[in-house]
Amino acid sequence: MDTSEEMQKRYHALLMRRSGEERLKMGCSMYDAAKEIVKSSLLNENPGLTARELKEKIFLRFYGLDFSESQKQKIIAGLSG
Repeated sequence: MDTSEEMQKRYHALLMRRSGEERLKMGCSMYDAAKEIVKSSLLNENPGLTARELKEKIFLRFYGLDFSESQKQKIIAGLSG
């Protein structure tokens, strides 16, 4: 790891000074940013994706290893375009 233990502790202390609401907003913002990066990457690789195909690919990129094949198919079937 390239960050010293002391700096990790200082960073953690700074985060813990924030309210729960602020930390939640930070997490949501980071997720939104990651999703936009993935979306951009997918559209760059596959410019003709439909909205539904894009949702499927985003789901699989984020959660594809977390579910069995049958579970993934059920979830994908429930996605709307």
